[in-house]
Amino acid sequence: MERFVEPAVLLLLAEGPRHGYDLADALEGLLEEGRVDFGNLYRLLRSLEAEGIVASSWSDEVPGPLKRTYELTDEGTVLLATWAESLRVGQERVAAFLQRYRAVTSKPREARKP
Repeated sequence: MERFVEPAVLLLLAEGPRHGYDLADALEGLLEEGRVDFGNLYRLLRSLEAEGIVASSWSDEVPGPLKRTYELTDEGTVLLATWAESLRVGQERVAAFLQRYRAVTSKPREARKP
Protein backbone atom coordinates (compact mmCIF):
# COMPACT_ATOMS: atom_id res chain seq x y z
CA MET A 1 0.00 0.00 0.00
CA GLU A 2 3.05 2.28 0.24
CA ARG A 3 2.88 3.03 -3.45
CA PHE A 4 -0.90 3.48 -3.49
CA VAL A 5 -0.44 7.24 -3.73
CA GLU A 6 0.75 6.88 -7.34
CA PRO A 7 -2.39 5.20 -8.71
CA ALA A 8 -4.49 7.53 -6.56
CA VAL A 9 -2.85 10.57 -8.16
CA LEU A 10 -3.33 9.06 -11.62
CA LEU A 11 -7.00 8.39 -10.91
CA LEU A 12 -7.56 11.94 -9.71
CA LEU A 13 -5.86 13.33 -12.81
CA ALA A 14 -8.00 11.05 -15.00
CA GLU A 15 -10.97 12.99 -13.61
CA GLY A 16 -9.44 16.20 -14.97
CA PRO A 17 -6.48 18.58 -14.63
CA ARG A 18 -5.63 19.66 -11.07
CA HIS A 19 -3.07 21.80 -9.32
CA GLY A 20 -0.98 20.47 -6.43
CA TYR A 21 -3.08 21.78 -3.53
CA ASP A 22 -6.25 20.45 -5.15
CA LEU A 23 -4.57 17.05 -5.60
CA ALA A 24 -3.45 17.04 -1.97
CA ASP A 25 -6.99 17.79 -0.75
CA ALA A 26 -8.49 15.08 -2.96
CA LEU A 27 -5.82 12.56 -1.92
CA GLU A 28 -6.74 12.96 1.74
CA GLY A 29 -10.10 11.40 0.86
CA LEU A 30 -8.45 8.37 -0.80
CA LEU A 31 -5.58 7.67 1.58
CA GLU A 32 -5.82 6.47 5.15
CA GLU A 33 -2.70 8.30 6.28
CA GLY A 34 -4.60 11.55 6.49
CA ARG A 35 -2.58 14.64 5.71
CA VAL A 36 -0.58 14.52 2.47
CA ASP A 37 3.14 15.41 2.52
CA PHE A 38 3.45 18.15 -0.10
CA GLY A 39 7.16 17.51 -0.61
CA ASN A 40 6.54 13.86 -1.47
CA LEU A 41 3.57 14.75 -3.67
CA TYR A 42 5.56 17.27 -5.72
CA ARG A 43 8.51 14.86 -6.01
CA LEU A 44 6.10 12.22 -7.34
CA LEU A 45 4.56 14.68 -9.80
CA ARG A 46 8.00 15.75 -11.09
CA SER A 47 9.00 12.11 -11.48
CA LEU A 48 5.78 11.26 -13.32
CA GLU A 49 6.29 14.27 -15.56
CA ALA A 50 9.87 13.23 -16.35
CA GLU A 51 8.53 9.80 -17.35
CA GLY A 52 5.86 11.33 -19.60
CA ILE A 53 3.02 10.07 -17.40
CA VAL A 54 1.72 13.56 -16.58
CA ALA A 55 2.16 16.96 -18.19
CA SER A 56 2.02 20.31 -16.47
CA SER A 57 1.44 23.92 -17.38
CA TRP A 58 1.07 27.19 -15.52
CA SER A 59 -2.51 28.32 -15.01
CA ASP A 60 -4.02 31.59 -13.86
CA GLU A 61 -7.60 30.25 -13.93
CA VAL A 62 -7.55 29.72 -10.17
CA PRO A 63 -7.66 32.79 -7.90
CA GLY A 64 -4.32 33.86 -6.47
CA PRO A 65 -0.86 33.42 -7.91
CA LEU A 66 -0.12 31.24 -10.93
CA LYS A 67 -0.41 27.54 -10.17
CA ARG A 68 1.11 24.59 -11.98
CA THR A 69 -1.70 22.40 -13.24
CA TYR A 70 -1.12 18.70 -13.93
CA GLU A 71 -2.93 16.44 -16.35
CA LEU A 72 -2.69 12.82 -17.39
CA THR A 73 -1.00 11.98 -20.71
CA ASP A 74 -1.89 9.03 -22.94
CA GLU A 75 0.98 7.11 -21.32
CA GLY A 76 -0.51 7.99 -17.94
CA THR A 77 -3.87 6.57 -18.98
CA VAL A 78 -2.16 3.29 -19.91
CA LEU A 79 -0.30 3.21 -16.58
CA LEU A 80 -3.54 3.89 -14.68
CA ALA A 81 -5.18 0.92 -16.45
CA THR A 82 -2.19 -1.25 -15.50
CA TRP A 83 -2.47 -0.13 -11.87
CA ALA A 84 -6.22 -0.83 -11.87
CA GLU A 85 -5.68 -4.36 -13.18
CA SER A 86 -2.90 -5.02 -10.67
CA LEU A 87 -5.09 -3.78 -7.82
CA ARG A 88 -8.00 -5.94 -9.06
CA VAL A 89 -5.80 -9.05 -9.06
CA GLY A 90 -4.47 -8.14 -5.62
CA GLN A 91 -8.00 -7.68 -4.34
CA GLU A 92 -8.93 -11.17 -5.57
CA ARG A 93 -5.87 -12.67 -3.84
CA VAL A 94 -6.68 -10.92 -0.58
CA ALA A 95 -10.31 -12.05 -0.81
CA ALA A 96 -9.21 -15.68 -1.37
CA PHE A 97 -6.81 -15.44 1.58
CA LEU A 98 -9.50 -14.03 3.88
CA GLN A 99 -12.02 -16.66 2.79
CA ARG A 100 -9.54 -19.43 3.55
CA TYR A 101 -8.61 -17.76 6.86
CA ARG A 102 -12.27 -17.59 7.90
CA ALA A 103 -12.73 -21.27 6.98
CA VAL A 104 -9.73 -22.30 9.09
CA THR A 105 -10.49 -20.13 12.10
CA SER A 106 -14.16 -21.06 12.21
CA LYS A 107 -13.26 -24.70 12.94
CA PRO A 108 -12.50 -25.84 16.47
CA ARG A 109 -8.74 -25.91 17.09
CA GLU A 110 -8.53 -29.70 17.32
CA ALA A 111 -10.27 -30.04 13.91
CA ARG A 112 -7.57 -27.92 12.24
CA LYS A 113 -4.85 -30.56 12.45
CA PRO A 114 -3.95 -32.11 9.06
